[in-house]
Amino acid sequence: DVQLQASGGGLVQAGGSLRLSCVASGFTFDDYVIGWFRQAPGKEREGVSNIRTSDGSSYYSDSVKDRFTISSDNAKKTVHLQMNNLKPEDTAVYYCAALYSDYVTASPMDNTYWGQGTLVTVSS
Repeated sequence: DVQLQASGGGLVQAGGSLRLSCVASGFTFDDYVIGWFRQAPGKEREGVSNIRTSDGSSYYSDSVKDRFTISSDNAKKTVHLQMNNLKPEDTAVYYCAALYSDYVTASPMDNTYWGQGTLVTVSS
């Protein structure tokens, strides 16, 4: 069975840091782009960052560029999202997803695998 286990969320003050992890199983990790998406209350889901696990290419949304860093440990089938200088507007449920695509900027499709969310709350 395909599983994506996200963890690492929590409550942090503005300016602080958190590291999210997504552990994958049940599919060929190197064939997928792993992405982090978030959804704040009352807002639509938005893409945060993707990594193409085959070569480490990465993509960041403008809202997190220069603050967040995505990385992949292929041996452990794990993707991390290091989030620094967090802002209250980063508060959301963060989801990791596996996208079957060659494009690091891929968007979710019907065949995308999703993990459960992890809540990030940034207080001002």
